[in-house]
Amino acid sequence: MYEFAVLTILPAAVIFAAAFDLFTMTIPNRISLALIGGFFLIAPFSSLTLVDIGWHVAAAAIVLAITFTLFAFGFLGGGDAKLATAIALWLGISNVVDFWLLATVLGGLLALAFLSFRKLPLPFAWAEAEWIQRLHKPNGGIPYGVALAAAALLIYKDSFWFRSLG
Repeated sequence: MYEFAVLTILPAAVIFAAAFDLFTMTIPNRISLALIGGFFLIAPFSSLTLVDIGWHVAAAAIVLAITFTLFAFGFLGGGDAKLATAIALWLGISNVVDFWLLATVLGGLLALAFLSFRKLPLPFAWAEAEWIQRLHKPNGGIPYGVALAAAALLIYKDSFWFRSLG
C-alpha cells in the first residue's frame, strides 16, 4: 500500500492540477490540500524521522514565502503558489532548489511557447473551444501549473520517496 501511495499521490495530483490549469486557468485548493494530507498520511509509514519531516515542512515554508511574495506582486497565481508549496512539502529541502530552478526554466519555455502560439491565427477547428480561445488571448495568463507539474515529476523520481522503494 505504501508503494502504491508513493507512486500515485504526487504524480496523479500534479497531472490533474496541470490539466485543470490548462483547461480553466485555475488550480483547485483541494488538489494542494490532497497533496498535503497525502504527505502527512504516508510519512509515518516511511523511514522519515520527525527531523526529516521538519525539513520537508521547512522546504514548504520557504516556497510559500517566495510564492506568496510573487503572488502579492502579481507574478504568480494563488493556485500556483499553493501547488508549488504542496509539491515542496513532498520533495523536501534537498530537492526544493532543483525543483524551483527547473520550474522556472520550464515556466519560461512555456511562456515563450504561449507567446508564439498567440501570434498565430487559430485553426478553424480550434476556434470553437473556449479553453483554447482563452489560452490564445494576447493578454491572457500562462497556465504555470503545467510547468510546476512537469518539474515536480522530473524531480520526484530522484526524491526520498523513490529511494525509499528500494
